[in-house]
Amino acid sequence: MNVNEVSKELANLFPLQEAEDFDNVGLLCGNPEREVSGILICHDALEIVVDEAISKNVNVIVAFHPIIFSGLKSITGKNYVEKAVLKAVENKIAIYAIHTSFDNDYFGVNFKICETLGLKNQKILMPKKSSLKQLQVYVPKEYSENLKEALFKAGAGNIGFYDECSFKISGDGTFRPIEGSNPFSGNLNERKNTSEDLISVIFESYKLSKILAVMKNSHPYEEVAHQIINLENENQYSGLGRFGEFENEIESGDFLNLVKEKFNLKIIKHSKTLNKKIKRVAVLGGSGASGISAAMKNNCDAYLTGDLKYHDFFSVEDKMLLCDIGHFESEQFIVQQLFEKLSQKFSTFAILKSVEDTNPVKYFF
Repeated sequence: MNVNEVSKELANLFPLQEAEDFDNVGLLCGNPEREVSGILICHDALEIVVDEAISKNVNVIVAFHPIIFSGLKSITGKNYVEKAVLKAVENKIAIYAIHTSFDNDYFGVNFKICETLGLKNQKILMPKKSSLKQLQVYVPKEYSENLKEALFKAGAGNIGFYDECSFKISGDGTFRPIEGSNPFSGNLNERKNTSEDLISVIFESYKLSKILAVMKNSHPYEEVAHQIINLENENQYSGLGRFGEFENEIESGDFLNLVKEKFNLKIIKHSKTLNKKIKRVAVLGGSGASGISAAMKNNCDAYLTGDLKYHDFFSVEDKMLLCDIGHFESEQFIVQQLFEKLSQKFSTFAILKSVEDTNPVKYFF
């Protein structure tokens, strides 16, 4: 497989369109036509990780965070970003980043945090909005099943943990071919009555162009009568953060000790402990101040994230236990998660986990 083929497979696993608008995901550097000798998975594609890839003779780095983010106008090696990218390019190593496409994945970053804590009944904390569309298309009854099959193969009809979902209404349609038409059936300037099905399927917005192309290629009519509807439904299976519940509520102190144990922490920065027990907990890996209000809206007793500022702790107003466990610490399971997923997907070359410590934050005790 070459870099381009691997990139496409990665985009199928973690759709780039599901990433946040501010993000820079996908293939950041590298020759798409170069054959892949192996993949090294890391948290941050720093220069030491590029050195590791060179020493292990792998030429693709799959990183969680994008090393190239914004404002990069030249690559001369004047800072840690440029040094890493320059060395990768000089040594013919491609770098691919997944970041918030994995944050938004149902089984991604925040699923693992909840699983580690033992939370049940997990739900998305901040579901993605306006990411679903509905296709309604009219088709002759005898072509109805073939068209549905083609739409399903293109990714239409996927709802949560179900696929091939559709709805069909049968009825009578009319059309009249006029000058310039090349009708599938009927005669010029004569109204044609026909038995048709109205097929409805739901799909994610980023699949639109592919689904429309498949619809037109699989439809017998010259002019395909259809409509695309933007849905207001929240996508309950894609979005930032998660929340879930303990089977039995626990004291605040016991909760903090559980977090320290499960995440192998030496310290936790947190708000004032509450005079109530912890049952419902929200989490958001990385920088998660943006999820505080959503956690409170969902009546969570505690919220676990990283990179909180001084005034963030005032915002909970003693109604929720707010915990900052560190940016890297909240994302510490990602490399193993990716390793498991990519090991199943790629079997023709080595999949390796980086052993380099790329966490820039250290503690002195």
